Amino acid sequence: MKLINIGYGNLISSERMISVVSPDAAPIKRMVQDAKDKGTLIDASCGRKTKAVIFTDSGYIVLSALQPETIANRANGKEENSDKIIERKNSDEE
Repeated sequence: MKLINIGYGNLISSERMISVVSPDAAPIKRMVQDAKDKGTLIDASCGRKTKAVIFTDSGYIVLSALQPETIANRANGKEENSDKIIERKNSDEE
C-alpha cells in the first residue's frame, strides 16, 4: 500500500484513488455539494483554496489544496523531494 501526501500532512492510499480532477467545473461542484450533504466529503485542504478533488473507490470525495498534476506526479513516483531530504539528513548524521 502506497500513501501519497496530498498536502499539509494529509495522506491518501494510492490504491483507493479513482481520479483526481480540478474543482472548477459545475458538475464537480455539484458532486462535492452532494457529498457534503451525504457526509461522504473529506476536506483535507486545511482551510485553503481547493485545487483538486479526489474520488475514491469507496464513494468518498477528498478535497486537497494541491494541484491535480502534483498529486498525479506523487502517485506516479515522479516527485520524491521529501525522500531526498530524509536521505540527506540521514547521511549528514553519519
